[in-house]
Amino acid sequence: MRFVTKTIHAYLDYPVAALLMGMPFLLHLGSSQPLAKWLSVVTGVAALVLTVFTDHKLGVIRVLPYSVHLAVDFLVGVVFVIAPFALGFRGLDAMFYWANAAAVLTVVSLHKPEALPQAAMA
Repeated sequence: MRFVTKTIHAYLDYPVAALLMGMPFLLHLGSSQPLAKWLSVVTGVAALVLTVFTDHKLGVIRVLPYSVHLAVDFLVGVVFVIAPFALGFRGLDAMFYWANAAAVLTVVSLHKPEALPQAAMA
């Protein structure tokens, strides 16, 4: 049931980074805790940098293995689950992070491993 390929993931990365940077302003996040706005913005900038340096179809400077990218995405998902509790986010601030955590962790868990070349399996 895993269907999110490396290419699909690559096409998701840039819009997700942009949304992480822009949505906190559109949703007026930060009412329960100002950090609720800025954690997402900083994460969006980091996601953009990570995407630029990832070895996948839309990477610009392909120096980071895709497996590292997936590990960072997983850690972001975990941080987004914990952040509302640890940082006192409430209401829309908390829901924003939990919804993003669910999306990120779902995409990572649906990652379709790439087939190994025939020579590697011999």
